[in-house]
Amino acid sequence: MQLRLSRRVALAGAAAFTLFAAAMVPGVALANDSKSGPPKPTVVLVHGAWADSSSWDAVMTRLRADGYPVRAIADPLQGLTSDSAYLSSYLATIKGPVVLVGHSYGGAVITNAATSDPDVKSLVYIAGFIPVTGETVGDLAGRTSPSLPLVYTPVPGGTEVSIDPAHFREAFAGDVDADTAANLAAAQRPANTRAVTDPSVGEAFRTIPSWDLITLQDHAIAPDVQRFMAARAHAHVSEVKAAHAVMVSRPGAVTKIIEQAAR
Repeated sequence: MQLRLSRRVALAGAAAFTLFAAAMVPGVALANDSKSGPPKPTVVLVHGAWADSSSWDAVMTRLRADGYPVRAIADPLQGLTSDSAYLSSYLATIKGPVVLVGHSYGGAVITNAATSDPDVKSLVYIAGFIPVTGETVGDLAGRTSPSLPLVYTPVPGGTEVSIDPAHFREAFAGDVDADTAANLAAAQRPANTRAVTDPSVGEAFRTIPSWDLITLQDHAIAPDVQRFMAARAHAHVSEVKAAHAVMVSRPGAVTKIIEQAAR
């Protein structure tokens, strides 16, 4: 009897210590905690031409606050074929489900790269290009009028394109303040012309659910062109009064649609 009683006391003490330890260590949940659920998917953010991964900063802050693991890759902007291969290799390093988000040209990149990774559970287009097989970003960009004020610079192995800084705010970020727009213009990353001439070879939206945030004040990709692509991809559509750099001007709206896709 004494042995059984001692064993019960020991077990009760061990259980009490486990509860105490879990309560004292932030972020540690018990295995049978009814509030704990499956881990949230990793959100992978892919910027487009004339931007960089820092353009997602305000969105990343909001996603992390809501418990999402976040990655924002540096898109090489060297051509749709090579950029898609780069993203595919990057996705292979991430374990578990992924929500893949592409802004502008980044939409074409995720459309091609996601076909190689079964862990991509949803696609989110943020004012993004959604090409079909054989189509180029240039084909779709040509539907927007007037054309962007671009600067072409010869570089070893090709030509890079950027937006004329004097017209950057009007073309790309019309709803942010002048200082922010000037900083974005100064930090913009040029894209190789292969970004708009390489044909698309994948249509991930055919098998992966997609969401699309359409920007109604966009001078880079006309809203009607965005709607055309979204309808063709059968995406879940939301609209916002914003210019092309919507992740900078309206990070809350961008975060909202990403989290809809994540759920």
